[in-house]
Amino acid sequence: MASWLLFAVFSCVLLLPEPAFGITRHYTLDIKMHNVTRLCHTKSLVSVNGKFPGPKIIAREGDQLLIKVVNHVPNNISLHWHGIRQLRSGWADGPAYITQCPIQTGQSYVYNYTIVGQRGTLWYHAHISWLRATVYGPLIILPKHGVPYPFPKPHKEVPMVFGEWFNADTEAIIRQATLTGGGPNVSDAYTINGLPGPLYNCSAKDTFRLRVKPGKTYLLRIINAALNDELFFSIANHTVTVVEADAIYVKPFETDTILIAPGQTTNVLLKTKPSYPSASFFMTARPYVTGQGTFDNSTVAGILEYEQPKHAKTSIKNLQLFTPVLPALNDTNFATKFSNKLRSLNSKKFPANVPQKVDRKFFFTVGLGTNPCNHKNNQTCQGPTNTTMFAASISNISFTLPTKALLQSHYSGKSNGVYSSNFPWNPIVPFNYTGTPPNNTMVSTGTNLMVLRYNTSVELVMQDTSILGAESHPLHLHGFNFFVVGQGFGNFDPNKDPKNFNLVDPIERNTVGVPSGGWAAIRFLADNPGVWFMHCHLEVHTSWGLRMAWLVLDGDKPDQKLLPPPADLPKC
Repeated sequence: MASWLLFAVFSCVLLLPEPAFGITRHYTLDIKMHNVTRLCHTKSLVSVNGKFPGPKIIAREGDQLLIKVVNHVPNNISLHWHGIRQLRSGWADGPAYITQCPIQTGQSYVYNYTIVGQRGTLWYHAHISWLRATVYGPLIILPKHGVPYPFPKPHKEVPMVFGEWFNADTEAIIRQATLTGGGPNVSDAYTINGLPGPLYNCSAKDTFRLRVKPGKTYLLRIINAALNDELFFSIANHTVTVVEADAIYVKPFETDTILIAPGQTTNVLLKTKPSYPSASFFMTARPYVTGQGTFDNSTVAGILEYEQPKHAKTSIKNLQLFTPVLPALNDTNFATKFSNKLRSLNSKKFPANVPQKVDRKFFFTVGLGTNPCNHKNNQTCQGPTNTTMFAASISNISFTLPTKALLQSHYSGKSNGVYSSNFPWNPIVPFNYTGTPPNNTMVSTGTNLMVLRYNTSVELVMQDTSILGAESHPLHLHGFNFFVVGQGFGNFDPNKDPKNFNLVDPIERNTVGVPSGGWAAIRFLADNPGVWFMHCHLEVHTSWGLRMAWLVLDGDKPDQKLLPPPADLPKC
């Protein structure tokens, strides 16, 4: 009888489903200086584990990550896990002086968070000054064991990370720009997985090569880690199928070109030709440009190479190399059409939970402006005039980074003098946002937060302005995914435009491009207590102040409250 009972219990255990929770994964990331040569130029740069780009971090949905970051460089450092929701774990989000003080030289910090309800391609990067120019890497979240992709299983998965290479020290570049009030020097090259490719001087050997087999499907996990540029990307004589954006599955669609803004990720399926094509194919990326400032007008190229059959008579070096035709640098028409194709899967398994009712509606302007020169130092500026410096703002408030972390100040109840919780719901002085610029281009400055009660449903319209020229702005919201329910050009019309909002299957993401001379409307549920940064992912605009933060208060229940800070949280 006892043996029968033991067998029955054992059989029931075998029939139990796999636990919903994942495993704990440990990583150590050493922030070090090491020499890297590109474009025949060698420089010492800040990197992760001696690699540029940094190593790939892999986890599964439901896993807990314990990532120890050790700072071996003279710079202060912090890392952001871009797109991770950080449910109740805002202490691990990473933006310096927002959720934590930076990790100082010789110190370490363990980022501790659990991946809840997310799977797909994300990435990590430094979140202090301009160090993310070289400190970045892929963060890949696989589905739970036994859960398939909602598309054909690929033969192979390949991360492709776009970046920018600067011959000069990027910290020196932004210091000079801040001092002079002018625009910073642009990059010397774009890169794919750290390699600029053969279209640049002295770079043929530094080329990313994707070697494939005929008749196979490859999942390309594309990440735009560039500092300041949106990018077009295409593979000669091939189309791809877009299946995911910002770690959210989308309704698949075919295209020969994608547009990807800094901060965004896009997964595409590449189906190779059915037989060996006796040719190779450039994979190229170059910028989509909407602003009036200088930019890096160059093209990065990788090479798609097919595995040669044994009987091939021509070596790979002698094969014909096809080149794709990319959109024009200022092709806003393509950018708009591409954005409109992105829709959430909205299936039974992957629903699009768009807030149908809204508790709070906000209207923010985003764009450039000016600050006066520092006359105390008898300074002449290199901004729009020799008496002004470039600035950027949200609702005309150029955000000033505090010297104490906002989340720590809020949690400890010591926020006086650190921030004010009076961010305006609407612009204080309305004007024709995309018409003739106003005479006064000056912005105000401050550390202002928008406070939300837990579980508030939010609708936010972000309006580009033409004060110093209209420009596209990729806005990234920490701590949340949001639904892009509407986009358009000109001034947002609160009476007409909401009638066309997509509340059925809008794209869900963490970074959205506010169109040049236009607006984007997003909705999200404030179900994550903490302080959450929102900023332009063009690093120059963030440095100029195009940033703000949301403070989401604790809810009433224990599982609606911010977790206590870890013991090793860095101090300022």
